[in-house]
Amino acid sequence: MTDKPHSIEQWLAALGNPSADRDYVPGHERLQQLLSHIHSHQPRLRIRVAGTNGKGSTSNMLAAALQACGLKVGLYTSPHLLDFNERIRINTMPVVDAQLQKSLEQLMPAALACGASYFETATALALDQFAQQQVDVEILEAGVGARLDATTAIPADMALITPIGLDHQAWLGDTLEAIAEEKAFVMQGCRFCISAPQQPEVYRVLTAFNPQMITASEMQWQGLAAPGQHQQTNASLAYAALHALAQAKSIDCDLELAKAAIAACRIPGRLQLLNIGDAHVWLDAAHNRHAIEALLPSLPALADPFDAILVLTREDRSLAEETALLAPYCKRVIYKAGGAGAGEPTAQLRQLLSTYPQGSLLVLGSFITVAEILRNRGQLHPL
Repeated sequence: MTDKPHSIEQWLAALGNPSADRDYVPGHERLQQLLSHIHSHQPRLRIRVAGTNGKGSTSNMLAAALQACGLKVGLYTSPHLLDFNERIRINTMPVVDAQLQKSLEQLMPAALACGASYFETATALALDQFAQQQVDVEILEAGVGARLDATTAIPADMALITPIGLDHQAWLGDTLEAIAEEKAFVMQGCRFCISAPQQPEVYRVLTAFNPQMITASEMQWQGLAAPGQHQQTNASLAYAALHALAQAKSIDCDLELAKAAIAACRIPGRLQLLNIGDAHVWLDAAHNRHAIEALLPSLPALADPFDAILVLTREDRSLAEETALLAPYCKRVIYKAGGAGAGEPTAQLRQLLSTYPQGSLLVLGSFITVAEILRNRGQLHPL
């Protein structure tokens, strides 16, 4: 490519819209083609993480724990909030632009030639960076599903499955069983397979795929830095992974030190608190029913009740029925279908702050919605 773009995003924009399932292109063929253009490296451990909700939190917690054990950890998650580099981190630090630029110069011609998607190219980019920096452990968070997701195109040692619910039905199916069948493939070829507690129909599908899969025990965590009762499940899954690896002597680890690292891990965009003037605004990327249901037990501890809960979705998603679940926790639910477009979340929240300048507010939407509000927080003053 002759004209060098000014940013990583400009490079990747040539691949199309990176918005979640709109970017999902099933199949492993394109990722396999990209692998021939990147550095080759076999880490001590490669860990895949799939599920409907909690993938990012679990991945971050596990990465923090493994780093506390003295390992060099490469973490690949998606989507990002503010900068693309957040997707690719080594020992918690995002890879710098200069390193990504070099990899992109090599990868982009091949990505464009084979029709690779934004997510597939990002996955190859992460693997290239992990190889160059010789990480000990790679943690790869799946994008959509698992069977045909880019992150399952390469072998792995461990598979973690977070709670499964209904989401991305256009690609994965309309029932829990169908979705579980797609996500079960994260276990393909893995020596260690651990799941969070699942609904009975999901558990049956997962254990039919792998009868040796184990279920993480729910632990009682005190003082988790990540707010929300649902984070107890994610922390327990991360610890179960660590314990299994230590027990098998795949790693040498002080489990108490690792446990402390899990407890101290903070996850941006998940019940993140912003103080705007005299108002308290919580942001969460809960954008499906399963995620909203997981949030409900935690809401009374944040505000009892909230003055308002604002729910924003893009035009092709609906959470209209979920507003009834949220109603008991607030004085007012405001639902804006198609309210996730550029500028809309900021405008909607600014209007809400003018009504409740000293209020307790909760905003639910996609990571794109949360990112816009974080980017524009300096503009969020009541009208």
